[in-house]
Amino acid sequence: MLRGLVLAFDTATPVATSALVRDGEVLGERSSRASTVLADAEELLRDAGLRPGNLDALVVGTGPGSFTGIRIGLAAARGAALALGLPVAGVSTLAALAAGAPEGALPVIDAQRREVFTLRDGVPVAIRPGELDFEPGAVLVGDGAVRYRPQLEGAGAEIPPDGDLVHLPRARFHAVLAKHAGDADLVEPIYVRLPDAEKAAA
Repeated sequence: MLRGLVLAFDTATPVATSALVRDGEVLGERSSRASTVLADAEELLRDAGLRPGNLDALVVGTGPGSFTGIRIGLAAARGAALALGLPVAGVSTLAALAAGAPEGALPVIDAQRREVFTLRDGVPVAIRPGELDFEPGAVLVGDGAVRYRPQLEGAGAEIPPDGDLVHLPRARFHAVLAKHAGDADLVEPIYVRLPDAEKAAA
């Protein structure tokens, strides 16, 4: 966990999350859209009676998820880091999703194209929902689990109600999982597969 005042956000999924955390204590958090993540950050700081200059580090979700969303998040983190002279840490969106769920839960993010992003032996992969490997009674969380609920529950999965917060990669867990912050340009996205534009060009 990073010490000091940390602003964390994740824009890899349709619901972007942000949180202001000091030494592990959550001072505030929001969920909205990727396009408003910096405005959300300003509101979090203002509500806490703090200023951008009080921040010690930034943490950004690195995906996998929406290519556009991931790029928005990384651009926002790099821009803010440059303006404020702050170090940045990257945290996997899947790891943060799992951290906010019951122990042993499998994170499942909707990847479009009739696929989901998940972890297989700790490695992020893109597979079809029917290829998910879990024991009957396993808890699945994330918007991918919600989207394919009938199929996955039919295979024995347990999925919390649609509106449950466990389905969001909440930024408070990014702040907890981050161990080291450094140069923003060294934070790499986790794409898993090629963007549509690059795939078409290839």
